[in-house]
Amino acid sequence: MAEGHTITIEQGTQHVRVTHGGQVLAESDRPLVMRETGCPDRYYLPAEDVRLDLLTPSETHTYCPFKGTAAYWSLPDAPDLVWAYPDPKPDVSALKDHLCFYDVEVV
Repeated sequence: MAEGHTITIEQGTQHVRVTHGGQVLAESDRPLVMRETGCPDRYYLPAEDVRLDLLTPSETHTYCPFKGTAAYWSLPDAPDLVWAYPDPKPDVSALKDHLCFYDVEVV
């Protein structure tokens, strides 16, 4: 990690729900909570708790020097709504097979 840059990932117990246009896209009681310097807390949900059948893989890919290359998925009216790190760097290997949404409801 870069000087002063930290990422922590812990097993959360929060109930996280993701909805879009009134449709539930994901719901999980076992999110990973990622805290990264300079970023909001992010909830990464297990792939099996996400309605992948509703999402379409995107052409978008981004690279993070700390986490690796992210792949994205979209809805027809919401491009790049969700992302994941299919092959995360060793320091964040827990993120494998987990997806993250920009807007989540934590209840």
